[in-house]
Amino acid sequence: MIYSGKNAVVLGLGHSGEAAATLLQEEGAQVTICESRDDAALREKASRLEALGIGVRLGLDADTDPTAYDICVLSPGIDPVVPLVQNILQKKIPVIGELELAFEECLCPVVAITGSNGKTTTTELTTTMLTGSGVRTMASGNIGLPFASAVRRSHELDVMILEVSSFQLETTKTFRPNVAVWLNLSPNHLDRYKDMEEYREAKLRIFDRQTEQDFAVVNARESLPPLAARKITFSAYTDEADFTLKGGVIHYQGQPVLDQSTILLQGIHNAENLMAALGVGVALGVDLERMAAAVTNYTAPAHRCEFVRELEQVRWINDSKATNLDSVEKALLSQDRPLVLIAGGKDKGFEFDPIAPLVRERVRTAILIGEMKKRIAHSWSGVDCQIADSLEEAVQMARKTALPGEAVLFSPGTSSFDMFRNYGERGNRFKDLVNALS
Repeated sequence: MIYSGKNAVVLGLGHSGEAAATLLQEEGAQVTICESRDDAALREKASRLEALGIGVRLGLDADTDPTAYDICVLSPGIDPVVPLVQNILQKKIPVIGELELAFEECLCPVVAITGSNGKTTTTELTTTMLTGSGVRTMASGNIGLPFASAVRRSHELDVMILEVSSFQLETTKTFRPNVAVWLNLSPNHLDRYKDMEEYREAKLRIFDRQTEQDFAVVNARESLPPLAARKITFSAYTDEADFTLKGGVIHYQGQPVLDQSTILLQGIHNAENLMAALGVGVALGVDLERMAAAVTNYTAPAHRCEFVRELEQVRWINDSKATNLDSVEKALLSQDRPLVLIAGGKDKGFEFDPIAPLVRERVRTAILIGEMKKRIAHSWSGVDCQIADSLEEAVQMARKTALPGEAVLFSPGTSSFDMFRNYGERGNRFKDLVNALS
C-alpha cells in the first residue's frame, strides 16, 4: 500500500476526483479534496464524503489551503495554471494524476487508447470484440467508470481497456500500457495548450515508458517519433499498413478479416476505428475471426452521427460529440444528403477555416451558435450562414430551412462549455428539441 499513512490531497470534486479520493482512503491515506467551485450540489456531496472520513475544502478555502500534503492527485479536467493547482505547486508537493494513481494499483495488463477523434468508439469496439472472444475485460478511464474506481476489479480481469486523453497523460510518470493505441491527431484543446506541438507532446506520453515487450497500434499515416514498442499499423487510405481497406473489406496482412457492409458501423473513419480495435486483438493474441463476429450488432455511441428521427422527409442527425474540426469533417463526409449544418460552441483557440472548402461543397445552409458563431461565419465566406442565439432557436431555424430529402446535421466542431455542462447534455438537449417538433 503505497499511500498508507500519507496525507494526500485530491484536486477536483468530479467523478475522477471522488474516485481517486476513495481509492487513496482505502489505501490508508488521510485524504482531503479541494475544489475551487462552491455551490449547493457540491456542498451536499462534500457532506456525504466528510461523513465517510474524507475532508473537503471548497471555493477560496480550497485555492488557498496552507497544508503541506505528502502527495497531490490532480483531476484531468483542471488546468495547471489555475490558483488551485498553483497553490500546490508553490509548496513543491509531488503531483500525479488519477490515471497514474490507478495504474499503480492495477493488477492486470492495460490497453490505452488515445487520439483526437474516435477514442470512445474504438474503446467500445475493443471491449466488445475482446469480451465476445472470451477475454475478461472492461472499459474505463475517460469513458464509463474512472480508472480509480474500475481498478478494484483488475484482479479478476485479463486486461483493462482505457480511453485516455491528453489531459490524463500530462501527469504520468510510470504509466506503461502493454498496448498503446494512437488513432489520429488534429487541432484540439488549443485553449489549454499553447500550440499543436505541445498538445502532440502530451499525447505522445502514452508511448514514453513502453519497451520492446509492448505493442503500439498506430495509424500508418501519422508522423510519429521512433517507438520502442512493436508496431501494428492500420490505414483506410494506404496499402502500406498491416490493416488496410479494400472494397469496403478490412484486410490484415493481405487477408480479408471483416466486410464493413455486414455490420451496423459505417464510414471510412469507423473502418479505421475497427482496424485499431482488431490491432489490439493481434497484440493480445486473440483470434481475429472471433473478434469480427463479436461486432456484428454493435452500434455507434450516442451523440456520434446518431440518427434521431425523420420528419417530413428530413433526417435529423445528432453529432454533439464532434468537438473538433476533424470530427466535423468525418461527419460531413459520412452523409449522403444535402445538409443543413448546426455548428459552433466554445472558443477552443482554433479557427474553422480548414474545413471551409468542404462546408461549401456539402452544406447548403449553416446555422451557427455559441461563442464562435460570428468567427465561424467569417471563416465560411461563400456559405449561407445564419446566426442563432440558442440551440432552441437553431433547431427552429433548421426546421424552416431544411427541404425534403435533406438532413439536419448537428456537428458543433468545438466543445459545449459556453452553453452546456458537456457534449452529452448538449446532444440530449438537441434530441429533445428535435423529438418535440410536430
